[in-house]
Amino acid sequence: MDDPSQDTPPARSGAAASSSCAAMVAQALRLAAPRERTVDDHMFRAERTSFRLQLFTAPGQRAVAVATQAEDESPSLTNEAELCAAAVWQQHCPGQELPPVWIERQFPGAFGQEPDFQLVTFGESEQYQVHQPHWCTISTEQIVHLVGGPVAEDRGEGYVPPEPEAEPELRFEAVELRCLAQSRPFREECMSGSSGATSRARSWTDRLLRRRCCWYHSGDWHRVNDMALTALSRARDEDVKAEDMTRYADAYAAEARATTWERAALYSLYCPAVAIQPSGDDYISNGFINGQHRVQAMRDAGVGRTVVLRLVWPDNPAD
Repeated sequence: MDDPSQDTPPARSGAAASSSCAAMVAQALRLAAPRERTVDDHMFRAERTSFRLQLFTAPGQRAVAVATQAEDESPSLTNEAELCAAAVWQQHCPGQELPPVWIERQFPGAFGQEPDFQLVTFGESEQYQVHQPHWCTISTEQIVHLVGGPVAEDRGEGYVPPEPEAEPELRFEAVELRCLAQSRPFREECMSGSSGATSRARSWTDRLLRRRCCWYHSGDWHRVNDMALTALSRARDEDVKAEDMTRYADAYAAEARATTWERAALYSLYCPAVAIQPSGDDYISNGFINGQHRVQAMRDAGVGRTVVLRLVWPDNPAD
């Protein structure tokens, strides 16, 4: 996701989100029909991204694509949803006017749970291009009903893990938002990508209105970052490893009686797969590997400091 990533992708919060997702799933299920699994490619590639592709087709019916991906494959299906769906459309469904119904599943799930399947709908499409993705949970039973037959839920025995590389040390650190590069959010129209100074000048009323527009603006980033910074300080005192920070921060969120949104937001800051990660050590000059939507939402709220993830390589003398 840029965000959030391997965890459940952002969605509108509250009753509106449930109603909207239910409507999206119901609309997809209207396409239910017996289909045949005509493709089961355990190592489908869309540029740099790899995943298992199951494609279900039938004459006169819209294709259904089910993509599953392991945690060590990168970029993630969430970050590359548009690219992956477009590649499958172009390569396997070139005669269809619409892209395949797109369903994805990424391992592992958040908080150690089994990952959900996500129905991804797109707000716009043109020939072999899709835009404005939205994620909604869809059950295995609903997918089976949609395609009219069994669907494999795993990554597949034909999965070829990437070659092991030298492992960097993960390191979380607190930074001032002014030290991060300018955000360039590319999915949410409510994000202006404006400077921190402009964001701070917005009225509180304006920020309240913006909180209703998307997942990123629907919660209190001040409280989340207060929890993140406190958790980081405590973890250092207790010598907690960066790899263990996801569970440590979640335990702290429970202790602090965080809301569901706050818990998910804090999780996104300490889950290595989707943590805010600047590209390179020169934070201002470089962009983001992950996190620019969250950083922009924090700037819109007037947040001063947050937590980012750095990869520190053993042969880097500066570290």
